Amino acid sequence: MGKTLESERNIRTIASRQQGYFTTKQACDAGYSYPAQYHQVAAANWIREARGIYRIADHTAGDRPDLVLWSLWSRDRKGKPQGVFSHETALSIHDLSDVMPASLHMTVPPSFRKSAKIPAVLVIHRATLASADIQAMEGYSVTRPLRTIIDVATAGTISDDLLEQAVRQGLQRGLVKRGDLIMAAKLNPSSRFTEIMRGILPR
Repeated sequence: MGKTLESERNIRTIASRQQGYFTTKQACDAGYSYPAQYHQVAAANWIREARGIYRIADHTAGDRPDLVLWSLWSRDRKGKPQGVFSHETALSIHDLSDVMPASLHMTVPPSFRKSAKIPAVLVIHRATLASADIQAMEGYSVTRPLRTIIDVATAGTISDDLLEQAVRQGLQRGLVKRGDLIMAAKLNPSSRFTEIMRGILPR
């Protein structure tokens, strides 16, 4: 009984950091054997959300459980999530501009591989992100505002009006600094990015 209670405490601690979600590997690390995991699902204590991903049934729903689910989906063989939400999705998370992305944009390392087909809900971008470009959230990671603005400007996937709105809101709320945007425009090889920044940054 003591081991069972310890395992439950362990898995709830893990799940509490991930909006109620956890992986098969995390359950094993918490002390649940595969038969024990099967029993938890059969008893409706856990809900199977995707292959190798579960949710504690009585956990209070978080703000963005979908982001946690797809973050865990992106995990490597060691169980570490590889995906970082970026581009339009990151704009939405940071509440920059009125953009309403229909898909979830995620940046993964160039070496990222999945045996299964990429789900239609995801738009995958491949790039090596510096740790300074990544912000940890509750159960998932997102690109920081400066990197997000650079990404969408360079990709050209949103209108100039939305990009201008994102920059102005970022400046007003102190999420980005004018000097950083100017430096990024100088260093970024995209001429479109440079032109847009020159046009919308306050003089």
